[in-house]
Amino acid sequence: MTDNKKLADLLFPHITNTPEYYEQKYPKRDLSEDACVTRFAPSPTGFVHIGGLFVSLVDERLAHQTGGVFYLRIEDTDKKREVEGGIENIINSLKNFGIMFDEGVTGMDSEKGIYGPYKQSERGEIYQTFVKHLVEKGYAYPCFCTEEELAEIRKVQEENKLTPGYYGKWAAHRDFTLEQVQEELAKGKRYVVRLKSRGNQENKIVLHDIIKGDIEFPENDQDSVILKSDGLPTYHFAHAVDDHLMRTTNVVRGDEWLSSVPLHFELFKALEWELPKYAHISPIMKMEGTSKRKLSKRKDPEATVSYYHEEGFPSESVREYLLNLINSNYEDWRRENPDKPNTDFVIETQRMTVSGSLFDIVKLTDISKELISRMTAEEVYDMSYSWAKEYDADFAELMNKYADYTKDIFRIERGGEKPRKDIGKWSDVKPYALYFYDELFYEQVSGGYDFAENISKDEAKRILTGYLEIYNKDDEHEAWFNKIKSYCDSLGYAGNMKDYKKNKEAYKGHVGDIMGTIRVALTNRKNTPDMHQIMHTMGYDKVVERLKKAAEII
Repeated sequence: MTDNKKLADLLFPHITNTPEYYEQKYPKRDLSEDACVTRFAPSPTGFVHIGGLFVSLVDERLAHQTGGVFYLRIEDTDKKREVEGGIENIINSLKNFGIMFDEGVTGMDSEKGIYGPYKQSERGEIYQTFVKHLVEKGYAYPCFCTEEELAEIRKVQEENKLTPGYYGKWAAHRDFTLEQVQEELAKGKRYVVRLKSRGNQENKIVLHDIIKGDIEFPENDQDSVILKSDGLPTYHFAHAVDDHLMRTTNVVRGDEWLSSVPLHFELFKALEWELPKYAHISPIMKMEGTSKRKLSKRKDPEATVSYYHEEGFPSESVREYLLNLINSNYEDWRRENPDKPNTDFVIETQRMTVSGSLFDIVKLTDISKELISRMTAEEVYDMSYSWAKEYDADFAELMNKYADYTKDIFRIERGGEKPRKDIGKWSDVKPYALYFYDELFYEQVSGGYDFAENISKDEAKRILTGYLEIYNKDDEHEAWFNKIKSYCDSLGYAGNMKDYKKNKEAYKGHVGDIMGTIRVALTNRKNTPDMHQIMHTMGYDKVVERLKKAAEII
């Protein structure tokens, strides 16, 4: 028995399985050659960043558009940073935005799929099996350095302007004999296991990134920790083992991991595994003044996905917007295919930007307005009511009390080739529809009406009182408007804007002044959807009551 084998048995006497056992337990997937197996592998350390949602959507689309598999893996080996409810938050965030995974963690104590466990904290024996295997091959060793000793090494390196780290002559325990290791263990010393790097900074490796193209790196020469003193792996080692055994073909991640590529290359080489394809995504950016910066969880509420739920952006709107960030040609595709599901769009990694997508809340809102404008009144009611129950209970109560009336409100100027686009998110619904509800309207006008400055109080009262005499709820739109134009003439206002523009001195004002006065009396707004539809929706009694009350208050 070689010393390396004895060392491996000494460090891992409890590990009896072999790498071959796990290779058989997790066989290659029975998929077509072009099928992608992707994963979203977050840590349950808090909120889900919009960048994480972006990455997961790329993962999901790559897998499902190729007939592959998308799975959710939870990287929870850092228990100190894990937050309560973190796993459920991840799962719910994906679900809320329609990003469905085929395998993985489905709850605190549940999962689906045969390549699990899908929580890294439950895969300790698997990792230790492969660490033991590397020790047997002479590619890994125990390191007994304390934090103080490592700090002293770094201090000397910095003083001498050397690359900091644990490598070469600085790797104090790299060449310990079996006897020396036994002596340290006999003293009860804690240890980590490090990769025994065979790399040289003078040599180069090339990563073919499926977004950024070919990128050259120096080889890894650091003896990086692969197993911590608590028996759990570092991220780098765990990701290599998991991606191999779960048969991941494409790893999509942020480009902050680019610096880790040399280590990952060496880990896969040492384990004699084929590298997956890597796609490193540039961070989502935001304009600040004239310069760009990363979207920040500290500065930007839109950095966290809970923001979109709280504001009431439909999940489909966010998906549409993220697809537009993934591939800029999505906008043209959507314009040509307005009725197709966005899952019909095929994303292309080579079309993704290498400089970082620019987040634009205005663009998202425009996309959302377009999507909501194509919904039925019933869909708008159901979704906005569901949102209001969670975030505006008083308004939800009104919506429920006047459910049919509220649906009629949403029918105004809906449908047709050019529907109105007033609502960009469900939090817009209350401001949009407020004046339809007496409970909210009369509270708003208690301080007065917002009549145009060029219309005196006496004139406004005269306009409203006179209109009450001619208002007929049964008038169709054309007859209704013609009656208003005739009414204008009787009051000395131009019923035709062309006439007014030709000879302004001949008139008190124009049809817009009359319409505006009626509009404010009914809605206290100067801009609204079609007034005929509004009046029809409000109903005769409400219209008459509001016109009378406005005239009385004036």
